[in-house]
Amino acid sequence: MKRELYQVAWVLYFIGHIGIMQSLTTFYSLEIQLRKNLTAIFWAGLFFWSSMASQLPTLPLYIRTLTQSFDEIGIIMGSFAIGLLVCRSYLGRLSDRKGRRYTMRIGLMIAAIVPLCYASLPSIPFLIFFRAVHGISIAAFASSYSALVADLAPVEKRGEVIGYMSLVNPLGLAFGPALGGLVQEAWGYQPLFMMASLLAVVGLWLTFQIETEENVNDRQGNATANKPKFWQTFLNPRVRVPSTVLLLVGLSFGTLSAFMPILMQQKNIALNAGLFYMAAALSGFIIRFPVGRLSDTWGRGIFISVGIFFYALSMGIIYFAGHNYEFLLSGIAEGIGSGIVIPAIIALLADRTAPQERGYVFGITWIGFDLGIAIAGPVMGKLIGVMGITNIFAIATGLCLLGILIFATQSNQTVAESLKFAIGKTSDRYAIKSISPVTN
Repeated sequence: MKRELYQVAWVLYFIGHIGIMQSLTTFYSLEIQLRKNLTAIFWAGLFFWSSMASQLPTLPLYIRTLTQSFDEIGIIMGSFAIGLLVCRSYLGRLSDRKGRRYTMRIGLMIAAIVPLCYASLPSIPFLIFFRAVHGISIAAFASSYSALVADLAPVEKRGEVIGYMSLVNPLGLAFGPALGGLVQEAWGYQPLFMMASLLAVVGLWLTFQIETEENVNDRQGNATANKPKFWQTFLNPRVRVPSTVLLLVGLSFGTLSAFMPILMQQKNIALNAGLFYMAAALSGFIIRFPVGRLSDTWGRGIFISVGIFFYALSMGIIYFAGHNYEFLLSGIAEGIGSGIVIPAIIALLADRTAPQERGYVFGITWIGFDLGIAIAGPVMGKLIGVMGITNIFAIATGLCLLGILIFATQSNQTVAESLKFAIGKTSDRYAIKSISPVTN
């Protein structure tokens, strides 16, 4: 098995090397002003996700120093999604009116303040509250970041540019958990939270280096004039199906982030959980190079299907895992899954939206992912008491497989068209080039 793992690593390295060369060629083919803006946006995103990810392997263990209840651990970790659920659509519309940079800065300011609150107020009720507030940071930053990149990317290279710019997430998940784990082991939780705050402050400063937003005045005016109802937008199949897929992926990711470090601890796995996230991040980083470019040619559907499959594979490996290398292999599969499905869905939504509605629709669609994270913690925490911590990863595997089934039958206008779209045999019938915007 270890030999096969090395072979997989070499294949990923080869793909990544080719992808880096291609990405540099694409980057330098863009206009100078656009390159400067994308560079500032990229670094702001990298520092934001590094701040958030530095707490992934350590926060569940920090909470466990305060309580031994899996229910309370699940509630605290899941409450992160409350802020996301409550604020996603509002902040998405705010980014359409006020500009993407405005809401990105809101997210970074919250990301800088909340870790200091974790350190200074270590009690269960306060942690639930501040964890919910922390979720607002992603509601503000992530959708605005994706929408700004989609606004600026040339249409003919949209999937490719979105794929490259979405690398901030796996890179942050590579550096953040490893750095957070090392700081926590060397100096404890208080310096860890201070470091997370400082990373967000640097990201906030970088947003002031973004010089312009494309068509911001037109977008503001159109967003003010066009205010569709929430449910009218959410229940539209062009939004509902991607959001449902994200709900099921979010349930799996929420289970992973809340309980995987504890599972490793209970199985006496001599591996820092941060290394799991690093393996996931590195594989996610490498796989995004070819995927973004190929999705412009082959369509988004086949990559969403493959991405969900790798998520299911990762959860299944965790279910059977009993050794260090098996957890690392699961991390690689999870990274490939997220590295494919997340940018593919972002590109899919960009294809299906106009600029004046993009932030709002992005925000609404990602509510599915937020709800999955919110439900995963408390629900899986309850199920642990009934069926054990290992078996919840079997449930997560089944949820991912259900996501593939839903996407393969509901992603286009008919079941037959959906299946063809899911395997890359037909185009997206909901793309805005062929029909009116989602919110009309």
